Amino acid sequence: MAVMSRRRRPRISPARTLAAGAAALGVLTLTACGSDSGTAGDGGADGTLEVTASFYPMEFLAERIGGEHVSVTTLTKPGVEPHDLDLSPKETARLTEADVIVYLKGLQPAVDEAIAQSGVQHIVEATSFTSLEAHGTDEDHAHDDEHDEHDEHADDDHDHDHDHADDGHGHDHGAEDPHIWLDPVKYAEVAQGVGTALAEADPDNAADYEANTEALIAELTTLDEEFTAGLAETETRTFITTHAAFGYLAERYGLHEEAIAGIDPESEPSAARLRELHEVAEQDNVSTVFFETLASDATARTLADDLGLKTGVLDPLEGITDQSAGADYLEVMRANLAALRDALGAS
Repeated sequence: MAVMSRRRRPRISPARTLAAGAAALGVLTLTACGSDSGTAGDGGADGTLEVTASFYPMEFLAERIGGEHVSVTTLTKPGVEPHDLDLSPKETARLTEADVIVYLKGLQPAVDEAIAQSGVQHIVEATSFTSLEAHGTDEDHAHDDEHDEHDEHADDDHDHDHDHADDGHGHDHGAEDPHIWLDPVKYAEVAQGVGTALAEADPDNAADYEANTEALIAELTTLDEEFTAGLAETETRTFITTHAAFGYLAERYGLHEEAIAGIDPESEPSAARLRELHEVAEQDNVSTVFFETLASDATARTLADDLGLKTGVLDPLEGITDQSAGADYLEVMRANLAALRDALGAS
């Protein structure tokens, strides 16, 4: 079987991360708290910055960059699938007590709504520091096209002036993939932005935040280099996953992800989609169907059994549990690399 060489993808650029950091000051949302209680924005009882993260990838950044100067809590508890998170009234109310919120818009609708109503002064939105792209299955795009067509007809039916475009700081996540943390390069861009934002919120400790950010970006650069070398030559470039979480990773390293479901891990594939996957598996010499730690593996195992393929775990790192193949982001990503090398026949 022919050995395939991947095309080079750009590595982490210091210029790009510095630019992302500069942009953070513009993207860091500064809104009036609307309260004289002094509860929010005053730090914890021990003087630390109270940071609330929406889910694990944001929690990891806040802890690694904030270090001893922050106390981090997460809205998504270990073992909870973040896409479907619902917040209780008590959790929503507690959110208003944070000094800083770090979240990723478009992944968790309930979180987006609660944050918009929180009145917290320092809100850090991860996708503001990098670019988003559309990934997923053909069924995802067909669904989006239906909505686009509907919107076009709506525009025709209503004589509204839409000449005032967005200023470029917002993102429409309807057709865009939010899983940016699975690309170490994009994750480093977000890390730079989070570091700059924490320094803005707590200028007395800005030097420590900067140093911690630089150290984390160095680790992510090393991780990127490991993926680049480890996936340079493989027998196949195609892998099958339960849901389309690995589009950025696949694009970064010249791979091709075929997802059973779309961006939403709970969506059900059609019979036509399953037939397509049968064809892809045979044509591209796929050896493994990957499932996840937080989502059902039933469809993945059924497909693998039908095709006589192996199954394996490729972790989208939406949460760390006892079943995770590592204790933190870096360890699990390296486990993902090992799983991909085995499945793709890396040499």
